[in-house]
Amino acid sequence: MTQVHLYISGRVQGVFFRHHTHKKATALKLTGWVRNLSDGRVEVFAEGPSDKLEELINWCHQGPPAADVEKVDVEWLEEGPQYGDFRIQG
Repeated sequence: MTQVHLYISGRVQGVFFRHHTHKKATALKLTGWVRNLSDGRVEVFAEGPSDKLEELINWCHQGPPAADVEKVDVEWLEEGPQYGDFRIQG
């Protein structure tokens, strides 16, 4: 199972980014989590098939309608923790 770790910058907090990311990841049948960071970014950790992770990454470049995404940092990982679902953290 492939994993990806994302940091999304821009106007991404207070625009339901976590909620919409959860909805998108669940629809893609990915597992992992999404959370806000104290520096204003959103952090995402997701695992699943590479093509579905690519779809999530592409979606994160735009985000929900009220978001203004400036940058998405992507780190691909081969193996790590396994999650049973996709959750919104803190």
